[in-house]
Amino acid sequence: MERSDVSGLDIKFSVIYNAMSIKSAVPWQVKIASKVVLSRFPVGYRFWQRLELFQHGKMERPEYAFQTFKRHFDRSQFARKEAGFVGVELGPGDTLFSALIAHAFGAAAYYLVDVGRFARQDTEPYLQMAAYLKEKGLATPDLSQVTRVDEIMSACGARYETDGLNSLRAIPDQSVDFVWSQAVLEHVRRASFPETMREIRRILRPDGVASHQIDLKDHLGGKLNNLRFSERRWESDFMSRSGFYTNRIRYKDMLRIFSESGFKTDVLNAEEWTSLPTPRNKMDTIFRGCSDEELCVQSFDALLWPV
Repeated sequence: MERSDVSGLDIKFSVIYNAMSIKSAVPWQVKIASKVVLSRFPVGYRFWQRLELFQHGKMERPEYAFQTFKRHFDRSQFARKEAGFVGVELGPGDTLFSALIAHAFGAAAYYLVDVGRFARQDTEPYLQMAAYLKEKGLATPDLSQVTRVDEIMSACGARYETDGLNSLRAIPDQSVDFVWSQAVLEHVRRASFPETMREIRRILRPDGVASHQIDLKDHLGGKLNNLRFSERRWESDFMSRSGFYTNRIRYKDMLRIFSESGFKTDVLNAEEWTSLPTPRNKMDTIFRGCSDEELCVQSFDALLWPV
């Protein structure tokens, strides 16, 4: 998988234009042009993140990270293991906070799988996350002597893997109890999506569960302007590497892929537009035949159970 393959696995691309005073009212065409130009600048991701021009999700905020993990974990309802559970987060993005949170919830082992080394490597935010957990009365490892993030991961029994689909392939069969992601699956490259789901199915134990929040809106202002482009243009490497890629897999097709990958799906919290946010006649022909009901699903949560 590439960055756009998982979420990471994009993976979780939130585009924030505050530093340039570009707000959501700016036309989607301008946002695309800006992202295409900025993504070609010869500077690293961390530079853009500091300017709040590119962000891989909101997981740098301890409270948000905790509440997000807890929501997925609590609804999973898998049988808790006496020796602890084994978990996987797809597309952790800017921090590895969920390793500390999973440890506090009893994880025996934990993988954070992404398609690049995007997570912060300074220890201060992780110490803040640990302090937040302690305030809640939750267990945290002794981090008093740590000087590197990999030491924090080791203390949590966690591994940060950044080779996308290859990282998933390296996880043993039926060794995982709990897989989760937050606004990640829509960023997996379309061609890699079925295999990604098959790998998740392979690593889950028979009584395991996967919990995913999936955002089907475009990432250019929350409409369906990504459906205006032809498949050939949208799936080109040029477009997919520019920071606004989503795989455009529609709701029913995504459910079908889940089923074909060996999952029973429970849909939770589906949100819909009351009418199409982007004119149908402006969409590429492959989407014009979709029903309004199909196109109006803007986001949903899914629990996936192996069958």
